[in-house]
Amino acid sequence: MKRSVLAAALGLALFVGGASAQEFERNIMTGGAQGTYIKVGRDIAALGAECGLKLNVVESAGSLENFVGVRNRRNTQFGIVQSDVLEYLKTFEANDPEVQKAVKGVRIMFPLYNEEIHVLARKDIGSMKDLAGRKVAVGKKDSGTFLTATLIMDILQVKAGQRMDINPEEALPKLLSGEIDAFFYVAGAPASLFSGNTIDKAKFHLVPITEAPLLATYTPSRIDAGTYAFQDQPVDLIAVKAVMMTYDYDTKRNAYHRDSCKTVADFSNLIVSGLDKLKTTGHPKWRTVDLTALPPGWQVGVCVKAGMALDYKPACKAGAATSTSGGDDSNEEYLNLLKQRLQP
Repeated sequence: MKRSVLAAALGLALFVGGASAQEFERNIMTGGAQGTYIKVGRDIAALGAECGLKLNVVESAGSLENFVGVRNRRNTQFGIVQSDVLEYLKTFEANDPEVQKAVKGVRIMFPLYNEEIHVLARKDIGSMKDLAGRKVAVGKKDSGTFLTATLIMDILQVKAGQRMDINPEEALPKLLSGEIDAFFYVAGAPASLFSGNTIDKAKFHLVPITEAPLLATYTPSRIDAGTYAFQDQPVDLIAVKAVMMTYDYDTKRNAYHRDSCKTVADFSNLIVSGLDKLKTTGHPKWRTVDLTALPPGWQVGVCVKAGMALDYKPACKAGAATSTSGGDDSNEEYLNLLKQRLQP
């Protein structure tokens, strides 16, 4: 992604106004209707609902919009973002006052899971190099898929014949009808977009992504055979980590900041205490989550740390069930480990 795209996406004013108790709401920015982010967001919202805390799950274009939303959007305390977006922002932040301003105050809440980088293509496209000169859909401009696709093709010096800035849901029917040759989609496998559609395995496949230059930024991964109905063989590719972001609210500033900080602390505690339940009943990607695997260079929010205190109790409404596990030894051990990792 070019720096001008980042400037356009991030060059917004920070919302700092107050909100009355009646107006206060909680939101998490996620992704498209068939993506993994929105399902993970709903899992988190379900934990809140058990505690009597309503969390609205907001559909979005993806990572860039979510990052901007955490900093700028009213009553938006959480957003899920790809770690390569964070790395890209850090790269520009060093020498760019605009990006420094846009990034200021945004903090890590928790690392989540690895998202596989899917490139679904015609069978005659055997490698990433074969995308040269082809019609390739790279995602909407405010999405993490767009940044990832752009960065990968830049690193590999692959120039598509035509790049289409459309989301994967729009791209899939265009691929099946022959209007495009391939499209990128960053999503935790199994992605419901591929699971819920009929894709002819004689005509289409997932392109392997194993090029060495990409391993400085991305993690090697594999999608096992049978993950999707059209996929008979395992596919080696790369992945990027999904990260839950928040804002560093100042409780001395106003009521909005105090309420938002309390929300962040509450959900930090609920996620840690409810992680075993999420792994059992939530999206399959929860089973791979390690909340201590923090990406380098980003600070954890003070409100997150507040929720990690062993004696912290979420502000559950009277009569609501809480997903905390009380004095469970394993939970206390995990909280202690998290507290150690979250220190500056």
